[in-house]
Amino acid sequence: MDFGVTSKLWEYGIGSHTSAMTEKNIDRSFAEIAAAKAAEKTEGVSFKEMLKSKYLGAYYNVMDTSKIDRGLWGRNDYPWDAYFSEPADESVLGWTPSGPEPDMQSPEVHAKLNSMVGKIAIVIPPELEEKMKNEPELAKKVMERVDNFLLTNSTSGLNEGFLMTFDENGEINHACVVGEGRFTVSSSEFVEARKAREAKHAEYEKLAEESALKRKMLEQEIEERYYKRNLVTQAAFNAYEKNIVEL
Repeated sequence: MDFGVTSKLWEYGIGSHTSAMTEKNIDRSFAEIAAAKAAEKTEGVSFKEMLKSKYLGAYYNVMDTSKIDRGLWGRNDYPWDAYFSEPADESVLGWTPSGPEPDMQSPEVHAKLNSMVGKIAIVIPPELEEKMKNEPELAKKVMERVDNFLLTNSTSGLNEGFLMTFDENGEINHACVVGEGRFTVSSSEFVEARKAREAKHAEYEKLAEESALKRKMLEQEIEERYYKRNLVTQAAFNAYEKNIVEL
């Protein structure tokens, strides 16, 4: 699944820099671990507790994700790795580049990406965390979105890293996936995709309402025609009977 900005790190030797992580690599992917724990008790458990129990060592931060500049999110020098700490430094939200964008092959970019491999980080805005405290079902839905993202974007047998940030409604608004052989980031695509789904859903509902209204009007028209035809038939029959009697 391509999120708009893709580079083949394998060509640049990213695989050769992951030996330390590979030595302690887990045989199963994040998604497989989650599937194995899917049946665990979730009643009365906070989102953070669910996340930490499913994905051991996951980084969880509560930050105002609306401050993230989606235009800067896709730069090679964006500090995605700053979210892989707990607590993360709030200054990352206002990050701006200090110079031209470095090449993907640069050592500093390699070092940053390598530091994310084998890890997972989730960033939740304060509004969403508060909502999830009061709405357990919402917390479960957000957890399902994390699981689904990992299932969709992870490759079994590969050592990968994942970063997801959410908006106040519990939707993913920024993401980053790094692994041996690939690197993808996305921000506006998630927002635009969600808006497109909502617009399409609204359009379908409108079309359904219009279709139902047209069907109802057609049924009424058919009933009226049938009623009028019966009146004409009855009138003709009455006239016929009258003529017979007069004869």
